[in-house]
Amino acid sequence: MVRRIAGLARIQVDDEKLPALASELSAILGFVEQLSEVDTTDVKPYTSPVEMQIKARADAVTDGGYPEDILANAPEKDDGYFAVPKVVE
Repeated sequence: MVRRIAGLARIQVDDEKLPALASELSAILGFVEQLSEVDTTDVKPYTSPVEMQIKARADAVTDGGYPEDILANAPEKDDGYFAVPKVVE
């Protein structure tokens, strides 16, 4: 089983190191089992250790307010839009 896990992890393990690696993996799995026994019913999930609120702006569709300035550097314009070359034939 240890050789299979090593293969999945794409690491090369010598045959003499397999028993030691097997005992380390067993210890890790034992620790994970201990974690699953912890009661977390009153613990709320979080993404940061610091309580914070994400700042959000109003979701409003605008034209940018200055289309002439935006199109000033366009190599080609077509009726107030960027003209781009056709890529599908």
